[in-house]
Amino acid sequence: MPGSVVITGGGSGVGKAAAQALMARGLHVVVLVLDAPDWAHDRLTVVTGDASDPGDVARAADAAVAAAPLVGWVNNAAVFADAFLHDDPASVLETIAANLVPAVVGTAEAVNRFRAAGTRGAIVNVSSHQAQRPVSGAMAYSVAKAALEGLTRATAVDYGRWGIRANAVALGSIVTERFDGDPEVTGAAHPMNRIGEAVEAAEAIAWLLSNPAGFVNGAILPVDGGRSVWGRDPEETLLD
Repeated sequence: MPGSVVITGGGSGVGKAAAQALMARGLHVVVLVLDAPDWAHDRLTVVTGDASDPGDVARAADAAVAAAPLVGWVNNAAVFADAFLHDDPASVLETIAANLVPAVVGTAEAVNRFRAAGTRGAIVNVSSHQAQRPVSGAMAYSVAKAALEGLTRATAVDYGRWGIRANAVALGSIVTERFDGDPEVTGAAHPMNRIGEAVEAAEAIAWLLSNPAGFVNGAILPVDGGRSVWGRDPEETLLD
């Protein structure tokens, strides 16, 4: 699938892994990041900027189009911060906006570019298992990801007629530079008894962008080792 793809927050972690997976498939990748990453590739263009700023997002799209026809967009930029309503509702709203606004701005840019070019295109939003099963203290993140999945479905409905697909990956715990938990403890929350690798998330993203996924639209694909479907027996610990 020749062409270019924009990835927001693509300098490290899942975004970096997705960029590498897509470049391995021959695509040109533009990463929109706050700070330039410490790695390079001959099919990589780095645009520094804020994924919530329409001007910066437009610059990333321009760079992608200059390299090859724009065929895909990945809304990956995210902010994670604990926040409780009883402490400060404003901080909850700020964190929701920090996660949701970049996806709305990026989706709008992608849709407008695809329609203006008269081409099909695919959007992948990076969500989380927390959109469906929140973790205590992560209200803002959970609400933002639930909204992101709503954005995914609504985009699929509104723009499918132009051949524009929108899907999401709902990730479980993934090993990245930002992961600071205990892999053994966190892995125990997943039926596979481990946490995921960034490359596993990246391959799912790459597939959703690919032609073989051409009739997949409005889907939320769990990439979580079964965490989202695991209903643990409350008496389980009594049986140990």
